[in-house]
Amino acid sequence: MKKRNLPLSRVYQLLETGPVVMVTTSYKGKDNIMTMSWHTMMEFEPPLVGCIISERDHTFEMLKATKECVLNIPTADLAKQVVGIGNTSGRTIDKFEKFGLTRLQASRVKAPLIAECYANLECTVVDTRMVTTYNLFVLEVVKAWIDPSVKDPKTLHHRGNGVFMIAGETIRLRSKMK
Repeated sequence: MKKRNLPLSRVYQLLETGPVVMVTTSYKGKDNIMTMSWHTMMEFEPPLVGCIISERDHTFEMLKATKECVLNIPTADLAKQVVGIGNTSGRTIDKFEKFGLTRLQASRVKAPLIAECYANLECTVVDTRMVTTYNLFVLEVVKAWIDPSVKDPKTLHHRGNGVFMIAGETIRLRSKMK
């Protein structure tokens, strides 16, 4: 097998960490949605999620101010909304209205859930020590919701430059982890 050089700027396409999520925030009476794929699980209990949000994004300001958000996990049927949301700014438009999404009230945070997403994770910011240097927020999931009718969610996984992979076949292998 012959391998070729991969530009370092494309390494992230190999290490994509999980499904694309839509981050909702609420601040000063305005809700926002941001598409995000740069996140990773950091701990099981309590569930901690690390996420990178650029300081140029409207969500960065809102999350820094409120220290709470919702990670909404869409399935492939929302792909066009996911990309559209990622290509617009909430500073100038109401993304819920523009993309035909439904707000649901969260139980532990002020940011809304997105009804059309199969899972919603209400989160609070528990560590901001790496925000200034790396734009890395550490979130604790304080409430989780899932649609039990979605048995095999076809989630989107960003591979860079407008390319997405849809979660595919599921296999089960023996594991000692629960």
